[in-house]
Amino acid sequence: MNFGILLLPQINKITVLGSGIMGHGIAQVSAMNGYNVVLRDIEERFLESAMNKIRWSLDKLVEKNKINKQESDKIHGRIKPIVELKEALDDTDLLIEAVPEDLKLKKKVYSEVDQFAQEKTIYSSNTSTLPISEISQLTSRPDRFIGLHFFNPPQLMKLVEVIPGASTAESIVDLGINFVKSLSKDPILCNKDVPGFIVNRIFIPLVHEAAYCLDNDSKSMTQIDSAVKFKMYLPMGIFELADYTGLDVIHRATIEMYSRDKKVVNPHPKIEQLFSSGKYGKKSGDGFYSYGDKNYERVPLSEEEAKQYDPIRILSVAINNAAWLISNGVCTREDVELALKLGMGLKKELFEIGKESGFEKIINTLNQLVGTNGSFYTPDPYLKTIST
Repeated sequence: MNFGILLLPQINKITVLGSGIMGHGIAQVSAMNGYNVVLRDIEERFLESAMNKIRWSLDKLVEKNKINKQESDKIHGRIKPIVELKEALDDTDLLIEAVPEDLKLKKKVYSEVDQFAQEKTIYSSNTSTLPISEISQLTSRPDRFIGLHFFNPPQLMKLVEVIPGASTAESIVDLGINFVKSLSKDPILCNKDVPGFIVNRIFIPLVHEAAYCLDNDSKSMTQIDSAVKFKMYLPMGIFELADYTGLDVIHRATIEMYSRDKKVVNPHPKIEQLFSSGKYGKKSGDGFYSYGDKNYERVPLSEEEAKQYDPIRILSVAINNAAWLISNGVCTREDVELALKLGMGLKKELFEIGKESGFEKIINTLNQLVGTNGSFYTPDPYLKTIST
């Protein structure tokens, strides 16, 4: 950890708007790397809870001998919780907005921010799916606005997607990349502001695809999940990962992505049904799996069950969406692989897994799905270039 060694000269003070899981995590990571941070929320009780969680997290690092008690106190002391927005924005160099994924709410927040932010303040959003170009147009400074998509939990996840909007100045892109590096994290530039950016462009459709497989393939959830874990090298099954991420998060992301591009995801009604029933996954005790009110435990998956299922349909959609990102200049193949490794915990390169299964088999699977399920499955031209 840097404790300020790589502080950027243009950025000293950061204001994080929203003290939820992402907000207080980003505040902690920034403070751990030497930045002075204001954590702002609309009520004192939210801030009090967030500061307690930060203290707990820092105490864990002390227990593990990652930092000492003096360093922990110093980091905690760099974070100032403030309710009053004008005070929170005073002398801020970088604003990181981490309020819920609701464009109307963000519009309200930025209209208030514009009243008080100084000219020097750079705006950024931690949105995971909402277009940066759209959000930036809600503000008075779209040229000084950038997406900085941290992954959950920010204290542990190394990946940050850096997304310029249509009007973002090149200097702000460079500053965003360097800021992420100063946090000892890995920035990956998303060259185009596409729905889902990089990781969610691949992950969100897979949850829906797995639900279609559950309908059509006469296999159990644990058989499909075991196959995804042991044959696609994810850290957990796709249904389990969806429950872990939060089906409320996945549902909202699906709506935002699908409303902007019908080709990005083939929504399965099961996701909306679970969301409407309040079954959000591990956070609510019920999702695809039922957890009850006990502490979250991993779903038992096995290599034996993995042998019962070939996740070729799920793999084909993952590779096709990754190919789309490459052929459309959103990012390079190397960036896709690094993003999936850091953002989804993939233990083997996706295209290497595809090569093992056979790209011809993947293209044939997609073509069959086009015939039965529509143009969403049309193989991307990039697949032809690597299958020969």
